[in-house]
Amino acid sequence: MSLKEQINTDIKEAMKAKDNAKRDALRLLSSAFKQIEVDERKELSDDDVVKIIQKQIKQRNDAIEQYQTAGRDDLVEKESSEIAYYEPYLPKQLSDDELSAALKEIIAKTEAASMKDIGKVMGMASKELAGKVDGKRINECAKALLS
Repeated sequence: MSLKEQINTDIKEAMKAKDNAKRDALRLLSSAFKQIEVDERKELSDDDVVKIIQKQIKQRNDAIEQYQTAGRDDLVEKESSEIAYYEPYLPKQLSDDELSAALKEIIAKTEAASMKDIGKVMGMASKELAGKVDGKRINECAKALLS
């Protein structure tokens, strides 16, 4: 069963269980899939679905920051719960130690020596670690290792 089919099945289960918050969060995700399929006229692969989920989580995190600044705790809670519904569909995320080890290998492959070479490291790391780590975490760890 593809990831997209699993999400649609979970929407149906949430409807049967009358879990409106989960149903609505997953419907938003499903509508994002349909929008991409219509705009780009293609069938989404599991990798595409993971990228869309990550994008949705990133949008929710950005919104949370803004809502916290504005003092809107009710909206912070709503966005946080949506993130919690989305995360189980992502691949297992790397721990900080695993990320550091993977980046050390990439730095060795690219022969990066200083911060000037961060572009090479980020390019390769983004491809190899796609879906497993957020780009922001990759960047922070790479900077720490190269400085």
